[in-house]
Amino acid sequence: MGVQSSQSISFFESAKSNSSLKASLLEDRNVFFLHLLGIDTNGHAHRPMSQEYLDNIALVDTGVAEMVSIIEEFFDNDGRTAYVFTSDHGMTNWGSHGAGHPSETLTPLVAWGAGVNSAHKVTEPQPYDDGYLQEWNLEHIRRVDVNQADIAPLMASLIGVPFPLNSVGVLPLLYLNNSDQFKAESMYTNAVEILEQFKVKMTQKTETTLSFLFTPYQPLTESKQAEMTHKARILIQLEKYGDAISLCQSLISRSLEGLVYYHTYDRFFLGCSVVFGFVGWTSYVVLVILKTHASLDRHPSLLRQTPSHSLARLCMCVTVGITVFLLIQRSPVTYYIYCLLPVPVWYSVLKESGTLTDLIRSAPSLPLWKCFCYFVLVAFGIELLVVSFFHRAMLTVGLASFSLWPFVSGLFGRAKFRSLSWSLGCLCLAAFPLMPVVGREPNIHLVTCAGLLTLFTSACYLWSSRHRTPLHLSDRPQFVTQMLLVAVCAYVPSLTHSSLQQKQGLPLLNQIISWTTLASSLLVPLLSSTRIFHRLLSIFLSLTATYLLLSTGSEALFPPVLSWLMFVWINIEQEALLAQGVSGRQELSTIDFSANIDITKMRQLKLDDIRRSYFFVFFIITAFFGTGNIASINSFDPASVYCFLTVFNPFIMGGLMMWKVIIPFIIVMCTFETIQVATQLSSRSLFLIVLVISDLMALHFFFLVQDYGSWLDIGTSISHYVIVMSMTIFLMLLSVVTHTFTSKRLLLWRRPKMHFP
Repeated sequence: MGVQSSQSISFFESAKSNSSLKASLLEDRNVFFLHLLGIDTNGHAHRPMSQEYLDNIALVDTGVAEMVSIIEEFFDNDGRTAYVFTSDHGMTNWGSHGAGHPSETLTPLVAWGAGVNSAHKVTEPQPYDDGYLQEWNLEHIRRVDVNQADIAPLMASLIGVPFPLNSVGVLPLLYLNNSDQFKAESMYTNAVEILEQFKVKMTQKTETTLSFLFTPYQPLTESKQAEMTHKARILIQLEKYGDAISLCQSLISRSLEGLVYYHTYDRFFLGCSVVFGFVGWTSYVVLVILKTHASLDRHPSLLRQTPSHSLARLCMCVTVGITVFLLIQRSPVTYYIYCLLPVPVWYSVLKESGTLTDLIRSAPSLPLWKCFCYFVLVAFGIELLVVSFFHRAMLTVGLASFSLWPFVSGLFGRAKFRSLSWSLGCLCLAAFPLMPVVGREPNIHLVTCAGLLTLFTSACYLWSSRHRTPLHLSDRPQFVTQMLLVAVCAYVPSLTHSSLQQKQGLPLLNQIISWTTLASSLLVPLLSSTRIFHRLLSIFLSLTATYLLLSTGSEALFPPVLSWLMFVWINIEQEALLAQGVSGRQELSTIDFSANIDITKMRQLKLDDIRRSYFFVFFIITAFFGTGNIASINSFDPASVYCFLTVFNPFIMGGLMMWKVIIPFIIVMCTFETIQVATQLSSRSLFLIVLVISDLMALHFFFLVQDYGSWLDIGTSISHYVIVMSMTIFLMLLSVVTHTFTSKRLLLWRRPKMHFP
């Protein structure tokens, strides 16, 4: 039964006058569960080293002592109550948890009362080097660490009930104050319980696997199971309790390893099916790119070819064979999906064999050495992106390499200023992945600096473009208003931080400004001109204003620096297009997002477009990991949303943090939309290249998925795979949003037509 500490006194007082409740409480094997949630909430809101958190600990400590006193008084101090005090997780100094740091995974386990061993004093050094014994002055008390799963059998043993059915915990004998016989019998029961789980799993796998394909777990065959359990029983009867306990612990260890063996029994088979499907799908996308977006020598007879009927019959036979094989093994439905999905994929690949023939015929006319160099660089770049998911500093390496691109490609000779701007922008952005993601102290001055930088760069652009692309008179008030809003949003976090430090709460005016800015961030840009740089500047000012309100330190500088680099990227791609000799190039200052695209001017893909697509993927990953890592909850800092609310609300806070993560995506996506228009490419062709890159990354991450380790290790490996798998779909949806964001315009009022004589 669960009770709150504040209700404990009235609960036990009412039991004294309620005969049925009192009778229930006086029964044996009752468990009282007290969940102290306030400390976790307090730690997230104020951080563990704050005075509020320390006061909360003192309050909980007093409440626990009071609770123990009430229980002992109710049961007349009969000495038959055991207490287990523990926690499900720890917390870092910056108020988060979910990773593998000892401050998060090491939790207290304090047990006392009936059946619990007393603390033992030791004189020799203990085998722990984490410093906690010294910090708490407990070097003289024996420390006994256990796994969290071991607490369940400990509680079951203390109250005398069977171990939980699916428990994989091992009874911590050093916590028990009982006879050696009791400990041996308990350990034997623990071993048999886990062994039964192993037997069930082995039976399930035996029944669903053909006999000639089944390989049992050799360290624990049926004969070895019977031998070990029988020997343990004999040792207990001979009162060799120490030997019996050791044998039972060995049996438990083998059973747990066997459970893992049968849990992952089909992993290799399913993994091969997934890899086969991945390779087939990637091959098909490459063939589609070559067929529809590349200039190959087409063979006339191949253009009219139809799919071979023998190929269709072959695929049908393979499908039937796989289905029969899975039916015989009584495989789950998911197995059919994994194994049958590659069949139609490879059918499509083989059906496009004519495109491969065209590629071979075109090979003599292709710059093979240049193609080889491109593919090597892209392969290296993909591996760099994969490693960057684990080590953000790899993004710094990539950006530093990007800074050399104008010099290597020869663009520096054509556009020195733009090349230097590109190199400087890459190097500035390269600093952000080196900054800490978690554990940062707020630095509101940097938020203010980011606002000033935004205003400075915006003013510089408007001044420099006043002759080439002058603002329309009707657009000037909007840009002035947006720049004033950025100035206000740069000051609001400082005012909010100061107010919270003085314990005055969140000012209502700040909250109104914050929510109004957030609500208008997607609408205000739609009121601006659709001229390319005017619309991009409006989007930049609108999103940056919101980002400043969600920032607490150096990450506020990320959108201005990223936007600066994106602006340079748009301009330098025009120079790259000119260097390739592409005709019909349109001046950037004359491009309008809302203008109809002339399909006849769309060009075929070139090798350099692979580089453009890779740049896009790299900048998307940089936008994702540049200032944080949403794949880990450990990157979440509630202080980032204090301009909007201070009461802990995980859903609203999570939504605000998600929007903060998406803002850099939108900046990169709008840039890519601009580059597609400026370089006369269809979005479909570039997205197909992006799809190939993301699929190759996903295949790599598939081999890195793991089901062991800390929460962070398991969750991160899975989330990385899911992120890359869904990246293309997410980017396509985001592309639709950004297309609307860049090309549509809201007219709140229409100017009347003017008629002149």
